[in-house]
Amino acid sequence: MKKLVFMFVAIAAMSLASCGNKKADAEKATADSIRIADSIAAVEAVAAAEAEAAADTIVVVEEEVVVAE
Repeated sequence: MKKLVFMFVAIAAMSLASCGNKKADAEKATADSIRIADSIAAVEAVAAAEAEAAADTIVVVEEEVVVAE
């Protein structure tokens, strides 16, 4: 009989433990999403700055070619 009671207590404890922390998991997922979005935005900003710098270089080179002719 003691074994049955222990088994029921163990099952109840496992079922309660598996149902908890849903809010903490959701908050962690939200924080991870924000962190990833910030990283992507930073990479895109660097890429845009590099593209703009490359475009400025092309304009300067084209102006020098026009002046040389």
